[in-house]
Amino acid sequence: MAMTKDKSMTTSIIQQITKTALLGIFAVSLPLQAQIQTIDSIAAVVDDGIIMESELEQRIDTIKRQSQGMRLPPDDILQDQVLERLIIENLQLQMAERSGMRISDEQLNQTIINIAKQNGLTLREFKKALEKDGVSYAQAREQIRRERIISEVQRYRVGSKINISEQDVDNFLNSVRGKSATAEEYRLGHILIQVPSQASRAQLKRAQNKAEDIVKKLRNGADFQQMAISQSEGRNALKGGDLGWRKEAELPTLFADIVPDLKKGQVSNPIRSASGYHIIKISDKRGGDTQMVRQTKARHILIQENEIRNSQQAKKLINDLYKKLKNGADFDELAKEYSDDPGSKLSGGDLGWVNQGDMVPAFEQTMNATKKGQISEPFKSRFGWHVLQVTDYRQKDVGEEIQRNQARQLLYSRRFEEELPIWLRQIRADAYVEVK
Repeated sequence: MAMTKDKSMTTSIIQQITKTALLGIFAVSLPLQAQIQTIDSIAAVVDDGIIMESELEQRIDTIKRQSQGMRLPPDDILQDQVLERLIIENLQLQMAERSGMRISDEQLNQTIINIAKQNGLTLREFKKALEKDGVSYAQAREQIRRERIISEVQRYRVGSKINISEQDVDNFLNSVRGKSATAEEYRLGHILIQVPSQASRAQLKRAQNKAEDIVKKLRNGADFQQMAISQSEGRNALKGGDLGWRKEAELPTLFADIVPDLKKGQVSNPIRSASGYHIIKISDKRGGDTQMVRQTKARHILIQENEIRNSQQAKKLINDLYKKLKNGADFDELAKEYSDDPGSKLSGGDLGWVNQGDMVPAFEQTMNATKKGQISEPFKSRFGWHVLQVTDYRQKDVGEEIQRNQARQLLYSRRFEEELPIWLRQIRADAYVEVK
């Protein structure tokens, strides 16, 4: 079992939900009252399914409301485009139905929460933002479910057939584009002590002394962001001097020879330029072929509820096992006998070396709080009840592994984008479609 793991804002949220700004969908049935008042009709027959006129009209209305002044095609062309998209979606939803694909309420709820978080909103604020744009939460919820299902169909039908070989990864990493895409990036902090364009020696000296004094304070623990806000005359001063993420090729020439030699958290000496004295700090690094991470070697015993063991019985068993371990019982033997984790049971509960972020939150929090050699108290995750033991720590360079995984994902995404429209055209060509 794997343990791993105002109007403009409203419009951006809905565009994110649909992932397709103009042709995004909120296909829902009309309210019952509207159905009573209006005689609906069929817009198209699609294999074993149908698309209703009300669905088509609803989609067109949504697009027009979302366009925000963007120029749309004439109504007849827009209707044809939207209907074609509905046909493609209907075909994919039928595939999902035939293969039994489902998105559970729990999965759907988590997706909605994640969308809200990505927009800096609580769930309640997210619902209000939707309502301001005339979209009910129920509509949005069903649309998100449809999008998730369609995404799963595409991943299964298209993504599963894409194979990225090790040679593909090697070729990409050796290419100019590959080297650029996987190059090390630096999060830079910047402080500028300006001098006049025709500065005198005295002015230059005062600026230099001030810069050196700031560097000294920073190296003695002063907060860089606060120092930038109070002392810097650079354009990003009020942002704490943050210049964002920059690859080496994107660095200003003035910094290009200095930044790569600085370690994470290190502050440079003052750097002289025509505009004054600059101070640089490496706030963070990512990418590249060197990346040290802290890994934890751990083992655990998992006890789950099942047909013959209810929640209370599972909790009692894990507590009994914990007592045995505290009294000197062999962890390896107990894991082999009792653990419900098939992935680690036969190896005595050994999970190998674990990176930060690999485990579900409850497991990782307990693991991080447990010292080497200690056995944790019983705790519960979404998988069940656990006890764990930390057996070792180490620092490991996983830069090459991360770099290759990044290259593999970039190649996969590129091929997926190439193959998806081909597959969509094929399923459309193979389908029986009758437009009414």
